[in-house]
Amino acid sequence: MSNEDITLTAGDAEVTVQPGNGGRVGGLRVGGLELLRQGMGVPPGERSRAWGRFGCFPMVPWCGRIRDGRFRDGGTVHQMPLNAAPNAIHGTVRDGVWKVARRTADEVVLTYDLVEPWPYAGRVTQVVTLAEDALTLAMAVETYDSSFPAQIGWHPWFNRNLGGEDVRVAFEPAWQEERGEDHLPTGNRIEPKPGPWDDCFGMPGGVDVTLTWPGQLAVQVTSPEEWVVVYDEQEAAVCVEPQTGPPDGLNTLPRLVTPLEPLEAHTAWRWTRL
Repeated sequence: MSNEDITLTAGDAEVTVQPGNGGRVGGLRVGGLELLRQGMGVPPGERSRAWGRFGCFPMVPWCGRIRDGRFRDGGTVHQMPLNAAPNAIHGTVRDGVWKVARRTADEVVLTYDLVEPWPYAGRVTQVVTLAEDALTLAMAVETYDSSFPAQIGWHPWFNRNLGGEDVRVAFEPAWQEERGEDHLPTGNRIEPKPGPWDDCFGMPGGVDVTLTWPGQLAVQVTSPEEWVVVYDEQEAAVCVEPQTGPPDGLNTLPRLVTPLEPLEAHTAWRWTRL
């Protein structure tokens, strides 16, 4: 199948999926309002491999930063490229071309085979499903070879403003991961602090964050996972990132992918008109 952009529709909702651009959701429009920041027209000084193409990209096989780009698997230390020096950030699949396995009017299934610089063989499958009032993203990492640590997450860039008041972010985490000067968790859990944030939070009952654009839309971001990074330090966008572990989690809280047990996760964005 072609790797050109794919448009899914349901009611007055429309989502653009970009297999050739890292398997990302390039846009989400509800009633004509674009919820995700677009990559075009970005000032040159703001462009980076980390987030210069916006939309919502999958973070696999790790989320956030790996300290010094190194992680240990048993007795072996692996070095990832330092694409956010002095660290490695946001996995490898957002730079790749995904294959389209199946598509309908409101759903598409994408696959991506892990390649170097990731040292293990594996396959990532992502399912994007659109309903009239929700977008669901599901992902799985599987292997038929060696077991390896991995993480799954999503990095959406929601527009801060949709033409009215700025978005309001509401959530009630159980704790906040204390952030060091290097933007990585120190290992200490602290009482949640007011924003602005570039921080990881724990929500043991599952991620549940509501974004409200007054008088327009409210979007509830949920996931059974208990980790979420909230990033609102950029002027034009706010990020709510459900993930299967904290930043540097390949070292501090690894989740193992084995031939018998894939790593799976999903998130849903459900909207209500105000």
